[in-house]
Formats: sequence, C-alpha cells, structure tokens
Amino acid sequence: MSKSLSLLLYNLLLPVGLVFMLPGALRKMRARGGRWQDMAQRFGFLSEAKRIAITRLPNGRNRIWLHAVSVGEIGIATKLITRLLKDSPKTGIVLTTTTPTGYALAEEFAQKTGRAVQGTLTKKRKAADSAAPRVVVLYSPIDLPLVGARFLDLIQPTQIVLVEAEVWPNLVAAAHRRGTPVSMVNARLSLRSEARFQQFGFFIRPVFAMLDQVLVQEQGDVARFAALGVDVARIQHIGSIKFDPQGADADEAQLKQLRGLLQQFGISDTQSILLLASTHRGEEVLLAEVYLKLQEKYPDLVLLVVPRHVERAAEIIEALQALGITTVRRSQLNGSRPAASGSRPALLIDTTGELRAWQCLATAVVVGKSFLSEGGQNPAEAVMALKPVLFGPHMENFEALVDLLLKHEGAIQVPDTTRLEVELSRLLIDPVLREHYGQAGHAALATHEGATAKTVARLLPK
Repeated sequence: MSKSLSLLLYNLLLPVGLVFMLPGALRKMRARGGRWQDMAQRFGFLSEAKRIAITRLPNGRNRIWLHAVSVGEIGIATKLITRLLKDSPKTGIVLTTTTPTGYALAEEFAQKTGRAVQGTLTKKRKAADSAAPRVVVLYSPIDLPLVGARFLDLIQPTQIVLVEAEVWPNLVAAAHRRGTPVSMVNARLSLRSEARFQQFGFFIRPVFAMLDQVLVQEQGDVARFAALGVDVARIQHIGSIKFDPQGADADEAQLKQLRGLLQQFGISDTQSILLLASTHRGEEVLLAEVYLKLQEKYPDLVLLVVPRHVERAAEIIEALQALGITTVRRSQLNGSRPAASGSRPALLIDTTGELRAWQCLATAVVVGKSFLSEGGQNPAEAVMALKPVLFGPHMENFEALVDLLLKHEGAIQVPDTTRLEVELSRLLIDPVLREHYGQAGHAALATHEGATAKTVARLLPK
C-alpha cells in the first residue's frame, strides 16, 4: 500500500476511534489530575507563557522535540535529556507527553534542569539567561492531520525523537514532508506488539518506512522493525537507556527525604521492607496475603505498595483494610506521624516520580502486573538498585530482559504466590543471598552500559 493510501485509510478511521475512546480518556484524565484546558493544548492552542518559553529556548544547531507517552517513557526521556544537555548545552528541548502523571513528572524535571543550569552560569550570564528555559513541557498533539503541522510550526524542531514505539502517522508524515528527521530511540517490540502490528502491516509499513533512524534495545529487535518497513540500514542496536547503569542512581536528596518519611512512619533502618512495585487491580490483595503470612515469621517486616495507577489509592486502602492491614498514604506524611492503629500498618505510595528511590530503600521488590495480568512491568530499576527482584509468570512484555536476568541468576520468577512466599522467606532470612541476587542482576544489565551516551551521539549533529 502506498503512503498516501495508508494515511487516507488511517484518517478515515481515526475520527471514529477518537469518538469511542474520548469518554474513557476524559475520565482517566480527570482521575489522574488533568484539567480541561489541557485538552486545548493537545489541539495546538498554547498559552502565552508556553509560547514565550519555546521562543526562549537556546538557538543552537539543535532543537529537539522529544515525545514520551507516560511516566515510564518520561523516566527514559529525562535520562536522555540530562546527557544531551551535558554533551550539548545549547540544545533546546521540547518534551511532550500524553498523561497528566507523565506531564507532572516532566514539569518537575524541567524545573530542576533549569535550576541546575542556572547554578553553573557566571553572575554576568545569569542576568541574561535568568528566564531562559532548557526544557519546555507540553501535552502531545492529537494525531489529526493539521494538529501535528501546527505543533511543528510552533516548535520549529530540527528533529523529532520518539521514545520506544510511539509512532503517530500524521505527525511522522508532516515531519517527513518538511524534511525534519524523525528518530525512534530505546525502541523495542515484544512478540505480542509485533504480532499486533503485523495484523495491520499493509498500512503500518509505509509509516514506519518514513522513520530516519531506529535505535533498538536488543539485537532481535532489528529484524522485527525491518519487518515493519524500516530500512535495515537505518536500524542500529544500541542497548537500553533504561537498563544503562550510568546515570541510573537515585537522587541522594530524595533518598534522604524518604528515609525521613520512613522514620516518621515509625520504620527503623533495621526493619525489612517488602515493596510491591507497579501493582495492578487485584494484585495488592493477592500479594498482601503473602505479606501477612511472612509477617508471622518476621514480625518487623514492613509493607510498601506502589500501585501502577495512583487514582486507585482509595480502592486499595479499603481492600487492605479488609485484610486487617491499616494503610497510610505517603502524601499524608507531612511532618507529623499520622494515626495508623493496628499492628500491621502499611504505606501506600500515592505520589509519582519516587519509585526508583523507594526501590533503593527496599529489602526485596515484587514486580506487579505479573500475577493476575499479562505483560508485566519493567524490573530494571529495581535490579539497578541492587535489590533481589521477584515476579510472577506473566512477563511477556519483557521477555528478553527476563531471559537475561534469569540466565545470570539476577532475578527470581515464580509460578504462583505459594512459591513467592517460599522465595521471599529465603531472602528475608539470608542477607548473603539477597546480596547475590542484587549483584548478579546488576552485572547482567552491564551489557547495556553506555546506551545513553551512544544514543546521544547518534542524535547530536556531527
């Protein structure tokens, strides 16, 4: 199928899809803290403040529009941007995202980046550059034909960088017509995603063929993207930015703050912490039942729950309460210890951008979406925190990473919660075993070391 016919078919189907998806998208937006005016931004109507911020970006040879769909991709984007600005301080970045939680995290990063840059300037330059941003955050455009073109007019990027596999046909086509290069970085395709794309390959391939370069995480991804229409000469195996140990350490100031919160909650440095990371509906109760059995043998064991979607906090608290677990929200720890009656208090993390740091403070980490849902969540950050990591049978979205970790004894996969209890009990009683799994997992990810720097080298002008 030709590119023109592919886009025509896409644009005939897109309005129908938007009508069906809009109600659910609006509900999610409101539940996750979004505002109605944010929707206007997605159609290219920016506030004056955002317009001015874009015009004040550095006028170097490179202005990058970098798109990261949600929180996980924002984490990759911020790591990439940090290295970009280190290697090329005159690069201007416009970072777009789709979700309110991703937007909030991106805004926080942009503000910190601005302060960090200001701290390196001389007094004379500070006066001139005091209001000049390095990163401007926007909501991503709805992929209607004229909206992407409007964003291109506003941003005037020298290139577009897409994180992982977020490809929008109209935006890519508009950039292609203007001669604006489009790269995909940290790209990966699970077997399930590849099969889904292949079902619509007749009009997907012309879109992927317009990509100027694709930097993939695993060698096997080269053939997968080539099958989707990308010229194999434009595909490079770089490794994973997220798995790159360089620049992956948690912020020391944040760690200090969270240690203080644990003390405020009554948790001492000598207590063991079981962290449930990125859990999905139903997993909190399933895994909390394991925690209750373990606590009979290890009375000082503490439970921390980090749900994938924080808007479910009230639902989770009610479910844990039914098990006899009194749960306190992390957002309620604001200077005085909240009331947490009962002998089994737990802490629910209802804030964003802290998972990496909480994993550094945990004794063991159980990865969510791996017991009751298919796909799994990414275990890489917990592994890089040198912690023993456990997950259930459903890690389909991370097959290559899971195989790598299991091969090096860098993680533990269990078939069910019965086995999970056994493995956690072994780890809690044996610090040497915990150290073994932490070090082995970290060593396994060493194959991705330098991926961030290699990606930046491919993006910056020669």
